[in-house]
Amino acid sequence: MKNFLLVFIGGGFGSGLRYIISISLSQYAKIFPYSTFLVNAIGCLLIGLIMGYSQKEYSISQNQMLLLTTGFCGGFTTFSAFAKENLKLIEDGEIFNFSIYLLGSIIIGIIAVYIGFQVFNR
Repeated sequence: MKNFLLVFIGGGFGSGLRYIISISLSQYAKIFPYSTFLVNAIGCLLIGLIMGYSQKEYSISQNQMLLLTTGFCGGFTTFSAFAKENLKLIEDGEIFNFSIYLLGSIIIGIIAVYIGFQVFNR
């Protein structure tokens, strides 16, 4: 039950922050899904930082990892919105923006996790 509550609390904070960022960038969403792109890139960087720090310092408990990675990062990032926005770009005939969003999100996400991890493991 404690693990569930940790994920629930972390996910609530992550989702809330994602909502604030989405509202802040909503005026730009008609051109490109910037808010989802940004939160997913930041979330990837954060999970890399958390993983790298925990491996190097060993000062993050399993409960903290659950709260921060599965909870906060899981609630903050969003694959369902990413998929929905890609479908919308295809439906709108925005194949160039679709390609940039799809490939950019995957490549930037992997690079961000790697960079975050490397910050503490050099």
